[in-house]
Amino acid sequence: MTEAFSYHQAFSRNVGWVTPQEQEILRNKRVAIAGMGGVGGVHLLTLARLGIGAFHIADFDVFDIVNFNRQIGATVSTLGQPKADVLASMAKDINPELDIRIFPDGVNQNNLSDFFTNIDLYVDGLDFFAFSARQATFAACARLGIPAITAAPLGMGTALLNFLPGGMTFEQYFQWGDLPEEEKALRFLLGLAPAGLHASYLVDPSAINLKERRGPSTIMGCQLCAGAAATEALKILLSRGRVLAAPHGIHFDAYRNKLVHTWRPGGNGNPIQRLGLSIARKRLNSGTGSAAAQIAPTVSRDTTPHSTPIAAEKAHPPSTIEQILDLARWAPSGDNTQPWRFEIIDDHHVVVHGFDTRDHCVYDLDGHPSQIALGTLLETISIAATAHGLLARISRRMEMPETEPTFDVHFVPDKSLKPDLLIPYIPSRSVQRRAMRTRPLSRAEKSALEAAAGERYTILWLEGAAKRAAAARLMFNNSKLRLTMPEAYQVHRDIIQWNARYSADKVPDQALGLDSLTLKIMRWVMGSWGRVDFFNTFLGGTLAPRIQMDLVPGLACAAHFVIQANETPRTIDDYVNAGRAVQRFWLTLTQLGLFMQPEMTPLIFSRYVENGIQFSRGRGMQERAHQLSRQLSQLIGEGTTSRSVFMGRIGAAPPPSARSLRKPLSTLKL
Repeated sequence: MTEAFSYHQAFSRNVGWVTPQEQEILRNKRVAIAGMGGVGGVHLLTLARLGIGAFHIADFDVFDIVNFNRQIGATVSTLGQPKADVLASMAKDINPELDIRIFPDGVNQNNLSDFFTNIDLYVDGLDFFAFSARQATFAACARLGIPAITAAPLGMGTALLNFLPGGMTFEQYFQWGDLPEEEKALRFLLGLAPAGLHASYLVDPSAINLKERRGPSTIMGCQLCAGAAATEALKILLSRGRVLAAPHGIHFDAYRNKLVHTWRPGGNGNPIQRLGLSIARKRLNSGTGSAAAQIAPTVSRDTTPHSTPIAAEKAHPPSTIEQILDLARWAPSGDNTQPWRFEIIDDHHVVVHGFDTRDHCVYDLDGHPSQIALGTLLETISIAATAHGLLARISRRMEMPETEPTFDVHFVPDKSLKPDLLIPYIPSRSVQRRAMRTRPLSRAEKSALEAAAGERYTILWLEGAAKRAAAARLMFNNSKLRLTMPEAYQVHRDIIQWNARYSADKVPDQALGLDSLTLKIMRWVMGSWGRVDFFNTFLGGTLAPRIQMDLVPGLACAAHFVIQANETPRTIDDYVNAGRAVQRFWLTLTQLGLFMQPEMTPLIFSRYVENGIQFSRGRGMQERAHQLSRQLSQLIGEGTTSRSVFMGRIGAAPPPSARSLRKPLSTLKL
């Protein structure tokens, strides 16, 4: 039976709600679930059917007959068997390829580190009364920067909270501290469900006894928990849609046909929450009613799912090399120029014919930006080849002119190679030119990005309000040079595709980060250099685009960054290697659910200044570039600009709604 299993066929009916690329991303995610009881077991099976490929699960308990009403693994045949073993077997019956690790002692201080190793998401499946374990797991998630979901089955509904890296933590919301367990139970119940939708149809309040750690439950609540939590998991793991995080919460009750979005700034420290806790304590002590009864206002929010279309080709079944190149073509390049063509020699050899754009692009007068782009392509080829167990050996043809860097790529079978975890992110990696969230990057995020760049490069992080403001001023001043230079006008005129959301070989105007009115004015103005010069001279024509494209986004991000080589790059190979580091950095931040916008032109103009390259016939342009070079040096450090190979801004954000695509492979093959 296992031999007949096919991952792609098994989960093909997910496609439509997710893209094939997103399904592959889910396949490479690892989720931790503590508790394999009422909610934890159905969490595991639901996420397994979603196509998640790896799990860490923990539970020390065995199935008992009292579990039959709600626990998905509880049957006569499993009585007395370990819950984790039973659920692992059920999950593997869904996906025999699952990588699933069992922690048979539950979660505790001795195994938390192993339990959360390489975890992308934590889903809480612990028993309601597992206070110490829950406190420890959520504290570990906050410390390690792991997003966490808790969904409680309340009556015939579910109350859900998300805790995201950099946001409000579990402890900040519930404020448990070292309080007695009875108080923790009250705070957990009211914190999860401030709206109290379930309280009105509880027919026997005596069924709830917090002191004896018992309460009623339903399979409907558990199933709804799994559906809601899995949906949040999908959005978090794929960076899709809006994810409401604490102090925002969701409570859906199927019995009452109601959905509310709750909002408790300060969590259980909120005045309304303190009042609700006081009422619940009195009811608990008097025994006159359910401690779940609450009175609370709610705030509604909408979520909008987003998916990014990926260009696809319909042709004969592609060869292995064609499959590799079809992924590789998604490598980034300045203004979507795609300075490469492919010559397939045989089943194990392809020649990459590169070129630069120095003859017509002011941003590429020394060819280095194109060389960096070629490096991103070669790294993408290497990554894509691992999906087929192939090692890409790359060599440059030294006899070719520097304007036409040419590379031989030989693919060698290597049984030790495993598919690179960055593969699913190759086509989804994109540029986000609009405002991002300002929450700081976590230490774990920065460490992952620094490791991705490699030991030959250092990441300079420009963090905090002051540094972001200084970088935003630099980009604001830099854009004035770009938008008033006649040579740059020619480039911008040629690379923008107007009235477009996507473009195969240009930059669509809707991806520029400008509002619709500014775009309309900009399109008319760019009809001729005379219009541009007039607007810039007499009407402050650069102000609106500079504010929208540079100043506001420069302030609205987590940080700006500079990738600096340990040794000053001098040769084509140095810049190609820098491009390879840039691509791993970019794909890794995409894997982390982050976005980035390159900010290369200050580095480019500074290099022109340092090397005495005349780049413009416009009056005052060279002097303005000297001023920008000095401003950049003050920001990133004197003497470091020559070692700086890439610059950008980074942060968490919704996926861009418009983006550059790529030419189909058929037009890139020689």
